[in-house]
This record gives sequence, structure tokens and C-alpha cells, in this order.
Amino acid sequence: MTDSMIGKDNAGIEIGLYTLGDIGNDPRSGQAVSARQRLKDIVQAAVLADEAGLDLFGVGEHHRLDYAVSAPPVVLAAIAQATKRIRLTSATTVLSTVDPVRLFEDFATLDLLSDGRAEIIAGRGAFLESFPLFGYDPGDYDALFAENMELFLKLDEADTVTWRGNHRPSLADAEISPRPIQARLPMWLGVGGSPESAIRAGEMGIGMAIAILGGDPKRFKPFVDLYYKAGAEAGHSREELKVCITGHGYFAKTTQQALDEFYPYYANYWSYVNRQRGINRSLTRTDFEGMTGPDSALFVGSPQQIAEKILHQHETFGHRRYIAQIDIGGIPFRQVAQGIELLATEVAPIVWKAIRP
Repeated sequence: MTDSMIGKDNAGIEIGLYTLGDIGNDPRSGQAVSARQRLKDIVQAAVLADEAGLDLFGVGEHHRLDYAVSAPPVVLAAIAQATKRIRLTSATTVLSTVDPVRLFEDFATLDLLSDGRAEIIAGRGAFLESFPLFGYDPGDYDALFAENMELFLKLDEADTVTWRGNHRPSLADAEISPRPIQARLPMWLGVGGSPESAIRAGEMGIGMAIAILGGDPKRFKPFVDLYYKAGAEAGHSREELKVCITGHGYFAKTTQQALDEFYPYYANYWSYVNRQRGINRSLTRTDFEGMTGPDSALFVGSPQQIAEKILHQHETFGHRRYIAQIDIGGIPFRQVAQGIELLATEVAPIVWKAIRP
């Protein structure tokens, strides 16, 4: 067994990647890739991650021209045909504005095509463009999410479903097909800053994926505690309750190289994300470097430094999964590919060796 494969059968933590498919101008060249090329790069990134031995690849969902992915099941199905073992997930599915029956059918189909590798991270979404696009009222933001989650979990339980709600037609002995290979499609709830979401995930007994994009990660420790407490009170075992930590990252041979190479792209990323939200604010180099310290959320540095940060956070959260987003801000694909190799061959073996069940 090579060092890069240490822990694959007995690892205490899974390590992977996710992408939102943002399309931004490269701040060095001023050029942006096409949506077509961005999608091809995403598939190739997943192939590299699979070949390198990483555990998971996720694809996000947006419905705007500055993102290439609006249909995660389609992209994941393409990836399924080009990969062999890596698990495939949405990251995240905007559950408030998708029909749960269609969502289940799409991911059950993906599960069949991938030989049982499909998963879903569901969330309410940071943007609201999907509400008018699909004819939903943003005022029903929370009610739609709660009802759609309830129905999806019911669809996952049985071949035939009877159900009544407030926001979609009722189901009466409806046949839900196809059925996935897995006994249940793994569902995770994406959590940002809401303790109520952490409690909801625990009560339902599904995984909780926490997006930590800035500040001191320890501020999310109360969310994890609430999650486990709610899960235990609802009768779920600790084994059922799983935490995933997600965040931005960039990996290079040395910390200085990582800082120098990533800063222009990360500043560019926050520039256009802030513009999308109507905020006129730039990211200084000083602020950026402050975000990369050992007690901060941003994973930028050498393989040893990244591994130490993952392990440090694991001491706080005890999470079973870490997934990084490393392709933001218009970064050229060759640098993304280098990051995948470093994560798989240098970072992951250190973490897997240190965290053994």
C-alpha cells in the first residue's frame, strides 16, 4: 500500500473537493473561460481526484450567467461515467426551489449510473434567483425548504408514497422510480449561520455540512453540539450523525508560494461575489493573510500546514469529512490540478495516518 492510499479502508475522515463552477476573469490575463470549457474542466478535476484516491467530489448549483452549473445531477452523471470510485454529491442543492420527486428521481438515476456513489447536500441557498425563475415566492423560503425536505426523506423510504403538503400537488400511492442502489440516498444538510438548521439536521438524523468561509472556525462548535444533542434526543445514534467541514483552499509546496499565487484570485473572487450582493469592498493582502492563520478558516499553505489545520479543526469538531473548494476566482486549471495532486498525495496521507478509527 502506498502512502497516498493510507487509510482508504479504515480512515476516520474522508477528504474531497467541491466546486460551484463560478466563471470569473483571470485577474492576471483578464480572460475568462467559457461555460463549455468550465464544465469540461470540472469533469477533468473530478477524474484527477478519483485517480489520486480522494473520497468525494461535489458540484454546486446556481442559476446565473456567471456560474457554469445549474444542473448538478447532469454534471455528476457525466462525471460518473468518467470515474470509478469517488463519491459524487451536490454541493448544494437548493431544496426550496426544486421538486422533491424530480430531485429523488435524478439522484436515484445518478446512483444507478455510478454504481451506488450518489449523495446530496441540500441547503436553502445564498442567492434567491431560483425563486422567481421557477415560480416560487421568496416569502415561502423556510416553509418550502422544510416541506421539501420532509417529502424527500419520505420518498427515500418506500417505493410507493402517499403524501399531502401545501406547496406541491399531493401524492396518492405514487410509484417513485427508479430506486437507487443504496438502501438510502445519503442526505446532508448544508448549514451556514443558523443554529436552527443544525438542530433540524440532528432531529432528522442526517449529516450536517458546515460552510466555514471566514473567521475563527471555533464559533461553529456550538452548532455541532446542538446537532449532536438534537440527534440524540430524537433517538439517533452517534454513528448516524456525521459532520462535514467545507471551505476555500489553495495548496502549494511552500506557504509563501501559496500566499503569493492565491491572493490575486481570492481577492478577485470576493470582489465579484461582493458585487453580486451589492457590496463595494475589496480584500487587501493584509486582510487575506490574516484569514490564513492557524486559527482561521482559510486553508492556504504548504501540505504540512494544511494537514495541521485539518487536524486542528478535527480536534474541535470531530468531523468525518473535509471538502475544499480550490477552483475559485478565475484560477487556471493547471493550478487546480496541482492543488488536487498535493491534497491527495501529501495532505491526505498525513491526515489519514493521524486519524484512525
